[in-house]
Formats: sequence, structure tokens, C-alpha cells
Amino acid sequence: MDLKALHKKHVLTPWVAQAGLNPPLMVRGEGVWLYDEEGHRYLDFSAGLVAVNLGHAHPRLVGAIAEQAARLAYAAPSFFHDKRALLAKALSDLAPWEEGARVFFTPSGTEANEDAVKFVRQLTGRFKVLAAYRSFHGATHASASLTGENRRWPAEPGTAPGVVHFFAPYPYRSPFFTEDPQEETRRALDHLERVLLHEDPSRVAAIFLEPVVGSNGVIVYPEGYLEGVRALCDRHGILLVFDEVMTGFGRVGAAFAAERFRVVPDLITFAKGVTSAYVPLGGVLVREGLARHFDQVPLPTGHTYAGHPLAVAAGLAALEAYREEGIFERVRVLEGFFREALEALAREHPLVGEVRGLGAFYALELVRDRESREPLSPWHAPFSPPMQALLKELLREGVYVLAKHNVLIVAPPLTIREEEFLEGVERLARALRRVEVETLG
Repeated sequence: MDLKALHKKHVLTPWVAQAGLNPPLMVRGEGVWLYDEEGHRYLDFSAGLVAVNLGHAHPRLVGAIAEQAARLAYAAPSFFHDKRALLAKALSDLAPWEEGARVFFTPSGTEANEDAVKFVRQLTGRFKVLAAYRSFHGATHASASLTGENRRWPAEPGTAPGVVHFFAPYPYRSPFFTEDPQEETRRALDHLERVLLHEDPSRVAAIFLEPVVGSNGVIVYPEGYLEGVRALCDRHGILLVFDEVMTGFGRVGAAFAAERFRVVPDLITFAKGVTSAYVPLGGVLVREGLARHFDQVPLPTGHTYAGHPLAVAAGLAALEAYREEGIFERVRVLEGFFREALEALAREHPLVGEVRGLGAFYALELVRDRESREPLSPWHAPFSPPMQALLKELLREGVYVLAKHNVLIVAPPLTIREEEFLEGVERLARALRRVEVETLG
């Protein structure tokens, strides 16, 4: 049976036109490697969709899922459940609030953001919600509305009302016309305050932010920006929500980016790394002082698969693995190694305009010309021919790298060995070299 032909005939693949698709058919994973039906192996240099933090086929997670499936595969969310309780306690212990937290479990990250919108509106009695352009918060109704790029457009005009977008810092392509990071921060905060004043801050329930921009370029905000947003929220009684679907669970060298940057939000949405993507699971962490509101007021949401037993069992096993293997600390130790290897690659390849990131979360922004910074592939458009060629060359080299617009996202499993990372960089270099010959001459 031709499984690739079967897949192409019957499966709709997200976000892309279907006609030209011809990716490998993956059938197995082990550590940082994926294997296709023909036995070829590929280095998973982006941990899937920045999700498989512990690598593939981790025995602790595999065992926990199998054990839970044999014991109890489903329990309605209206029941209490042992693994739900243990995982919620473990997540509360990781959260940045001294007062503790409560967790609402969801099937995914988009639903976590969807439900966080409901929470902040009920908690504040306000309606408007602010989110940044060049952000991605999901593809369901409210989370698509929060999203600040082209993946929101197919949901329009039926997106959720009350969402207002603003520009956040992007030092490499500053929307504030400066190359000074301090000035970028100052102008960005002034812009946000002006948006708030025009929208009436007393009507704004929350500001949603990815503390590091995820699939839209791994943009690390300049120093002082997140602190400034926190101060603006405090001044106007606005809740701050960090979307940590990508940044959570060690990706930036800490349990959450909130810990890494020492900026404490009021709610945190999470998914992906909580189970190392072995079973779909997301959630909203709500600090205890806010969560008490729901002691007397019915919680305004629910899902059939909220806190699914297989998912919470996988999550509990993942948190145990992170702790026992010292994964968060390991990422901080290796951060300089990752950065140095990628910056060395950038110096040798004129298509790389900038390397940026932290922890085990990096972007290579690709340009036709370093001086003009013309993107290799246009923003909000299908991949350019050179970008398409590069992605094909990467697969030929046996390395998978997530790409968005003109950016490659290097975010391997947090368990990757140094020699494996260097192998991935060398494969990436060979692919770049061939495309540069064709593109730059």
C-alpha cells in the first residue's frame, strides 16, 4: 500500500496548499531523530513544532501513558482524578506566584488562550483585550482574534470582537524607527500607552503577550519592555497574560519565561512542553488571588477532554523527567554553546541576516542582502522560490527545521547532545551553501 499517496488523497495538511505536498512519511522517533517509512533518518532540529522538549520515545513518558491507559483511559472532568491533582500541584509549584495557583486544563494551547479570554473578562468585568501584531495565539475563535498575523485572516470577519492589536518591539526590523534597544523599548511603551488611552484603559481586561515571540521569529524583547508592560497593567488595573505555549517547560532555560525575565503575569497559558507533546494537553495557570473568584461563581468554560487522564499522566511524567534529568538547568548551561555555534554559521553564510534567541530557542532570519535586510521570502506570502529550495535541501540533508516567512526556527529537543547539535548546524550549513550558490551566484 502506498501510504504517502493515501495520506495525500485523504488528509488535509494545515496552513498550506495541498497540491504540491510531498513530505516524508514519518513512522518512528527516537531521541532527537525521526525515521521515515524508507528508513531515512532526520534530525528534529525544531522539536516538532517547538514541542517535543524531551525528545522522542522517552521511556518514562511511554511507560506512564501505557500504565494510565490500562488503569483508566477516561474520566469526565466533573470527577476529581489522582493524576489531575498531582499535575496541578506540580504546576502550581512551578508557577511564579508565592500565593500559588490553580490550573484549568484544556486539550491544547489555542483553547487555553480561548479560555483565558473568558477568564479575564469575567474577572475584571471589562471587555477589551489587547494583543501584539506579529503574534500567534491559536486558530480557534478568540485565539485567532488575538493572533496578529496572516493566520488570523481566514477567521475574519467572524473573529471575536473587542480585540485590539498594537506593535511590540522588533529590534532587527524596528516598527519604531530606531536601532537603539533602549529607545526601542521607550517608543514601544509610549505607543502601547497611546493605544490604551485611545481605547480607554478602564475598558481593557487584559494584555496578552508571548514573552518571547514564537513562530513569528523568536523575537526577544529588549530589556525593560516586559517590565514596562507590567507597570502599565498595574497602573490601569489590567491583567497581564503570558502565552507560554512555546516558551514554557525549559525552552528558555527556566520553567517559564516569567521566571527567566523576572516579570510576573497574572495568568499563564501553556501546552506543548507540558507533555513533551506526547499527548495533547494545555491549560491556564491562574494566580490564587484571582482563582478564588470562581469559588462562588461558576467557571465559565469546559471541555470533554479537559485534564484527560492519559494527558495528565504524560504531563506528570514529563515534569518528573525535567526535574530528575536537570533539563532546565542544562539548557542554561548550553545556551552559550548553542548561540556560539549558530553565530559561527551566520558569519559564513550571507543569507543569514541575524541570529537571535536564548535558551534552546533561536531564529535565523534569512535575507537576500544584509545591508538592505530584504527578506529572502516576503512577509504574509507563500514561500519564495529560494526559501522553497532551502527547505527541500534541508530535507535532503536529513534535518527538519520549522520555517515561517523568512525565518528558520532552531529549537531542538532539550535533550540534544552537543555533537548532535553541531551535526545539525553542519547539515544546515550545507543546505544554505547550495541555495546561496543559486541565489547569490
